[in-house]
Amino acid sequence: MNKRRTDRYNNPKIMLPIINSKPFRAKLPAKVRVYEYFAIANGYQKTFTDKDAVKGYGNHQILSCKDVSFMNLFINAVLQPEMNYKVDEGILILLTEDAPIEGTAIILQMIKV
Repeated sequence: MNKRRTDRYNNPKIMLPIINSKPFRAKLPAKVRVYEYFAIANGYQKTFTDKDAVKGYGNHQILSCKDVSFMNLFINAVLQPEMNYKVDEGILILLTEDAPIEGTAIILQMIKV
């Protein structure tokens, strides 16, 4: 075998890029708080209040839209479009034609930035 060819494959040159080691951060990340409201559907109810919250998960209240940045409603783990519900302080109203099936999990996620 040609010695020249063997040397080229046995001694490859590795070039590593120079990386800036100083951390760069333009501004500190915003503090985000997430609040949840949990309820279980009874098969006919379309209006849920703070009193309907599942016991044992702490004191979870439905916050006003004015107090949070984002809201997500999950019914049976499916994200609902905003047109399907209305939220005021202490009350969640489903605007759908049918009520969720009995035993269905209702989760309202409220995010405050």
